[in-house]
Amino acid sequence: MKRTILSVIFTIGVLSVFSQTESKPFKAYLVNDDYEVYLRINFYDKNIKIPGQELYGELPGYLGRKKHSFCWVMVDAEVESDEKARMTLINDFGSEDLEASLTRKNDSIYIFKQEKGSTVKIPKNGKWQKLPKTLQFKRK
Repeated sequence: MKRTILSVIFTIGVLSVFSQTESKPFKAYLVNDDYEVYLRINFYDKNIKIPGQELYGELPGYLGRKKHSFCWVMVDAEVESDEKARMTLINDFGSEDLEASLTRKNDSIYIFKQEKGSTVKIPKNGKWQKLPKTLQFKRK
């Protein structure tokens, strides 16, 4: 009997976590393994802090590179619908900026598209690598 009650409570807890994720599609951790980059975003509360760079304060999110402190900072983000959001990013030096969109293709796939401004470049092996204008990210 105790096992059944615990199973029901656990199931309700798991379902509540999944329902919260679905209701806020632009609060997520998204990764692109091909280029070793990720997006950590919360376009609703705009309360993301960049580890080691708390000087920026709370933000809508950032684009970072795995195993590296370099990032593109999201200074503004606006959710247009449950499927699309727009954002403005600057590099962490403040020397380049761009406008981009993030489109939710399904529950786990997002498309990041650079629209206006600079091209996103990330450090790789001591050089700058340009990222494609369109990148696919997966929810983790």
